[in-house]
Amino acid sequence: MSPSDLNEIEQTNVRTALKFLHFRFGEWEALARVLKYQRKTMINIASGDVVTPTLAFRIARLVCVPLEDVLTGAFPSPGSCAYCGRDPKGERIKLAAE
Repeated sequence: MSPSDLNEIEQTNVRTALKFLHFRFGEWEALARVLKYQRKTMINIASGDVVTPTLAFRIARLVCVPLEDVLTGAFPSPGSCAYCGRDPKGERIKLAAE
């Protein structure tokens, strides 16, 4: 595994966001296409491979939140539902693709 510009906590937070989005999209192929990555790469990163700042940035743009929210774990907020796409307040989590 090569080093990343992100620390371990940031990488874990990006993986959490990635897995959340995987459930939202229903499959790795669709999410990979939107994020402009290969399906296998998405699976490998979710399984523990190195997370790049580029992936964190693309996730932030997709979900219309500041990059800091993805890196700090503020996205997805605790209690958000990956199945229905709503945050704990019941508001729909907006995707740039919608």
